[in-house]
Amino acid sequence: MRTERERMMAGKLYKGDSELRKMNKRNRRILHMYNSTTVDESAKRVELLKELLGKTGENVYFESPFRCDYGDHIYLGENFYANFDCIMLDVAPITIGDNVLFGPRVGVYTAGHPIDAEVRISGLEFGTPITIGDNVWVGGDTVINPGVTIGNNVVIGSGSVVTKDIPDNVVAAGNPCRVLREVTDEDKAYWTKLKEEYEQEMID
Repeated sequence: MRTERERMMAGKLYKGDSELRKMNKRNRRILHMYNSTTVDESAKRVELLKELLGKTGENVYFESPFRCDYGDHIYLGENFYANFDCIMLDVAPITIGDNVLFGPRVGVYTAGHPIDAEVRISGLEFGTPITIGDNVWVGGDTVINPGVTIGNNVVIGSGSVVTKDIPDNVVAAGNPCRVLREVTDEDKAYWTKLKEEYEQEMID
């Protein structure tokens, strides 16, 4: 027979039990320490994140406060940054690639509850994984819903509610979030030119 945690990780209905409550208490202790650190304690912050999360790259940073359910089920690539008030509900895996930026108040929610009221009131719930690719920028106040996959090289506009998968190489926004256009060679040329002008000005 599967444990409640095994059921949770398999995306099946589950109830919180002593194992999950113990994991949650551990999470709260570490988060309290992390959110109580100062900007001068960068080494301690990295140490706490590596203790809290399932996987991190070497360069990972959350502005405090940061909240999550367990932490163990969050897997981050290199060069991850989240601005203030990030919330990740990781009752299912949250997998994020390299070079991902979150604006303030981004929510990543794998948790779900039954639509039927009687079943919901019984305490049963479930989770569905979320995956975010490489080189993604998620604008502030965005909500990413259970089961969503966001591709590589994507920009999500602020205030979006992402309810369906987003393909590679697009700008998407809205409620519900939808693709607005592709990221083009013209985008690359425009931003590369500005970068080169910046670098030249810094030399001059």
